[in-house]
Amino acid sequence: MDARLNYFGNALGGKVLKHINSANKVLSDTTLPHTTQELVKIRASQINGCGFCTDMHTKDAAHAGETAQRLNLVTAWREATVFTDAERAALELAEQGTRLADAAGGVTDEAWANAAKHYDEDQLAALISLIAIINAYNRINVINQQPAGSYQPGQFG
Repeated sequence: MDARLNYFGNALGGKVLKHINSANKVLSDTTLPHTTQELVKIRASQINGCGFCTDMHTKDAAHAGETAQRLNLVTAWREATVFTDAERAALELAEQGTRLADAAGGVTDEAWANAAKHYDEDQLAALISLIAIINAYNRINVINQQPAGSYQPGQFG
């Protein structure tokens, strides 16, 4: 399978990715736990059917020490006992923020209040931004049919 376009090598695509990557770098430097960030990226990527991002973020999380058990259970996090209450709140916010078109009311007050119990304002701002950014990456890769499977941790610096 080949991508429809060499988006990464395209001058305009490269400019867009440079800005998205810069925003993502800001988030990696916040106090929102790195583990939580990877779980959110994985879950949104699963929902959006983005193989490229799912491959990338599961490999990055494993490389950072995440267990195979937790990675395998991200898709079924509600039934899994291996996630903290804070991680569960972030995963719920990620799901609702990713499935905006599927839910008449968008993100519920309950999901927001639960996240706010576990994260301060800066971390909540980081979560909102992270959900938006991973959804942007997912859409670029899904539309472009970016192949999955060959990512190596740290490949993009």
